[in-house]
Amino acid sequence: MNTQSNAVPESPLDSRVIAPAIMSPTRPLYWSIRRELWENRSIYVAPLVAAAVFLFAFLISAIHRLVTGTLDPAKQQEALARPYGFAAGLIMATTVVVGVFYCLDALHGERRDRSILFWKSLPVSDLTTVLSKASIPLVVLPLLTFAITVATQWIMLLLSTAARLASGRSVTELWTQLSWFQMSLMLLYHLLTVHALWHAPMYSWLLLVSGWARRATFLWAALPLFAIGIIEKVAFNTSHFAAMLAYRMTGPEGYTPTARGGDPMYPMATLELGRFLSTPGLWIGLAVAAAFLAAAVRLRRYRGPI
Repeated sequence: MNTQSNAVPESPLDSRVIAPAIMSPTRPLYWSIRRELWENRSIYVAPLVAAAVFLFAFLISAIHRLVTGTLDPAKQQEALARPYGFAAGLIMATTVVVGVFYCLDALHGERRDRSILFWKSLPVSDLTTVLSKASIPLVVLPLLTFAITVATQWIMLLLSTAARLASGRSVTELWTQLSWFQMSLMLLYHLLTVHALWHAPMYSWLLLVSGWARRATFLWAALPLFAIGIIEKVAFNTSHFAAMLAYRMTGPEGYTPTARGGDPMYPMATLELGRFLSTPGLWIGLAVAAAFLAAAVRLRRYRGPI
């Protein structure tokens, strides 16, 4: 009796065990951030435009000094560092404005154009979406500001070198007196501590309002703060809430923008890291920011299109 089976031999492809694709937990967050950069090009266009405008003005100033010969050796050291600090301040101010308006429209915009229905159909959680939007002002913009500022200051340095060579002056003083590495390190420190960590409650509040308000997000973000300050002033004749807001926006103790003759780069080094990390306002602000973001996640989960 033939006991040999008539079954068709199993092919090598059939014998393979097809394992389900395992997606990295950070992969949806990465692509969500990519999506925010693609949809909101002002995030990098605005600081680039600010840098280009400043470089154009700096080039005119360098040509003017070259033609008129108004290079005062007595004020040389102060004149060397001031334009670099001003460039950093201009680009940082631009990115702060971009971050504020981005947060006000981040969750409100997708509800207004009803694209939230499409994004909710994708396997991306509300937590990932809110974190990706919060990472723009807290992570992406500070790093982008640093890169654009360093590139701008490097171009300024090359323009200054060319102007000095054209006027027959030595470039040794320019490259030795200008603490290039120290300026860049102070800038990165300032962006990570003040713009990312210290301003986290401000951006988180704007995201929360963006997810709650149906219209006029800027008014809904500002009016409650003004109302609390006015009620406190009228009822108790105090200004603690206004002082707290000013303290949060200007920076922690030790950050003194008017120090050292108003040099914009100097305040970035006046706050030691240990002192900053031991500041109670830092951790209170981060806790408040976490609460705002948690509320924004819950709002996005249950809020529909406008």
